[in-house]
Amino acid sequence: MVKNHLTSAEKRFAEVLTVLIEDYEKKAFPLSTKADPVDALRELMTANGLQQKDLLDVFKHKAVVSEVLSGKRALTVEQIRNLSHRFRVSADVLI
Repeated sequence: MVKNHLTSAEKRFAEVLTVLIEDYEKKAFPLSTKADPVDALRELMTANGLQQKDLLDVFKHKAVVSEVLSGKRALTVEQIRNLSHRFRVSADVLI
């Protein structure tokens, strides 16, 4: 994939490999259609090795981070936008 020009056989191989990987991921790691935004945020934090204090740039106060993660407070549109940008995920993940 780092070559500038792939042969037609290499392009076809890459396409087939992509389809196989996507199929495997769908079967091995199915996504819940009813994923909770807080669960998604926790998973993003875990995947990135983050703690609550690491999200102060988004939430501004430790208490707000804690309230969101405990389900006492919903994410705001601005927080969703900032988290989406920070983690490079669709805002839909957090809605």
